[in-house]
Amino acid sequence: MNAASDLETMEMAKSHHPKMALQDTKESIDISSSTQRSQNEEYEYPTEEELATLRRVSGKILWTAYSVAFVELCERFSYYGTIAVFVNFIQQPLPPGSSTGAGKEGQSGALDMGQRAAFGLTTFNAFWAYVMPLLGAYMADQYWGRFKTIQVSIGIALVGHVILIISALPPVITNPNGAIAAFAIGIVIMGIGVGGFKSNISPLIAEQSSGTETVMRIKTTPKGERVIMDPAVTTSRVYLYFYLMINIGALTGSIGMVYAEKYVGFWLSYTLPTLMLCLCPFVILGCRKRFVLQPPTGSTLSKAMKLWKLAMGKRWSWNPITFRRNVKRERFWEDVMPSKLGYNKPAWMTFDDAWVDEVRRGLIACKVFLWYPLYWLAYGQMTNNLTSQAATMKLGGVPNDVVSNFNPLFIVILIPIMDQFIYPGLRKIGFNFTPIKRITCGFFLASFAMISATVTQHYIYKMGPCGNQANSCEDEEGNPLTVKISVWVQLLPYGLIGFSEIMASVTSLEYAFTKAPTNMRSTVQAIALFMNAVSSALSQALVALAEDPLLVWNYGVVAVVAAIGGVLFWLDNRKIDGKEDKMNLLPHAQFKAQEKVVDEESGADMDEMKL
Repeated sequence: MNAASDLETMEMAKSHHPKMALQDTKESIDISSSTQRSQNEEYEYPTEEELATLRRVSGKILWTAYSVAFVELCERFSYYGTIAVFVNFIQQPLPPGSSTGAGKEGQSGALDMGQRAAFGLTTFNAFWAYVMPLLGAYMADQYWGRFKTIQVSIGIALVGHVILIISALPPVITNPNGAIAAFAIGIVIMGIGVGGFKSNISPLIAEQSSGTETVMRIKTTPKGERVIMDPAVTTSRVYLYFYLMINIGALTGSIGMVYAEKYVGFWLSYTLPTLMLCLCPFVILGCRKRFVLQPPTGSTLSKAMKLWKLAMGKRWSWNPITFRRNVKRERFWEDVMPSKLGYNKPAWMTFDDAWVDEVRRGLIACKVFLWYPLYWLAYGQMTNNLTSQAATMKLGGVPNDVVSNFNPLFIVILIPIMDQFIYPGLRKIGFNFTPIKRITCGFFLASFAMISATVTQHYIYKMGPCGNQANSCEDEEGNPLTVKISVWVQLLPYGLIGFSEIMASVTSLEYAFTKAPTNMRSTVQAIALFMNAVSSALSQALVALAEDPLLVWNYGVVAVVAAIGGVLFWLDNRKIDGKEDKMNLLPHAQFKAQEKVVDEESGADMDEMKL
């Protein structure tokens, strides 16, 4: 990494940190920090050499961050516990004599709509739940703020959960037409709430710790080692444990609801997650006075769009090559800085140069996220087709949808190992495992997971009693026949996908928070989540392959797409990989919102600028 390059933007930090003396030269920027102290004399700012050589460590994670993580655990318990039984509810038939869908000694089911219907509806649910973050982010950044938006979203999600319970009640589940109607309404309403919650809870947790340390500082450890307390490392650790809580919630919710489905019925599998979700508003309200909350500033999205339009100017071109070259021109953003425009700046430009830099950085993050749909294609196989694959294998008394819980279990085990040993070890030997590198690894791990699923499906067709018709294989009495391959071979794809999530999914949360403008964190997070929706839409093209005898092609195509995506992602983003510190060191921007007031002398309306 070129440390001098990474420090270019620290010149603007003088106004934010008046004690930081920066000397700008033609080649680099030196930081003379021998006398540069923060208000807490324990710290000093790192020099250029120290930035390039000292080990990075995390700052303190406040207890309020853990309370937010617990809220996420409850919400993910409710969401994943509910969707864990969707495939069986839609695909499998109601067991003979059952009015609840409980399989007990056999296969649980309800609507008997087949694998393609299950794949289509679960894909739509994923699509819808990841479109709605855009609405939730808009309401939070523009009007309500994160806290209120989270509360409203929880209320909406609860309504959706209640309707899902109704769809699984004995009088309803025995009427497939009524049950599917209620189910469809339930997932639409639940998705609105889930989306609004997801786009705002992620920034909220990182803000609980980011408010205490915002710049890199030197600290001497008890062993006498000089290290750099890096806010980016703190944020990375926050999201690692945030994801840990997500997967604890997913693991406990999914396992519990699968067995509730099998031995009691689907109505219980939908009721228990609803009760868990009810805990969320009480925890949030109880900790409200302790939270670090960012108020909405309004008009952020519209001003960012106006700024980009102004920067484009006459650079528009229908030729994609010309357009890309114009956007990458050296002074694309510098020419629209408020200080550059001076008195010619438009009235809506109520921000400083630093906010322009933040918008530029946020757009870089959005460009990074554009590759994610190719990654999520592989992840999406875990929630539908791999569950169906398990039903064709030797289960040994285990429900077919319980094996998928090895994915969150693997994540729960691996995250503390990564945090305590792997990541610190890599930093100690001087390897900078940047977000771009981690995301690239995530793509290839997902591809390996799909390769293992392809091989498994090949042997299911080869060794199964019905050849390549494994999902409809029955004996003369109508009992399902399975291949003599243990379902536990699926531990490999589920484990690899879990590892890939730590690389790609956790890093996307971190990247969205650290690269977004401070007052647009929910918006950028929503764009990152929206890539899941794009992936779900792309998955619809694979619906034709989501059935016998084409499942080998289904997994194989996804494996190739993820691998190609990883290669293209790295080629497209390798240049910004070396600018990680530079982007993280941008100073905080000043942004003013407009509101209409009346001039006391003239009585005319005028714009008052309000922080």
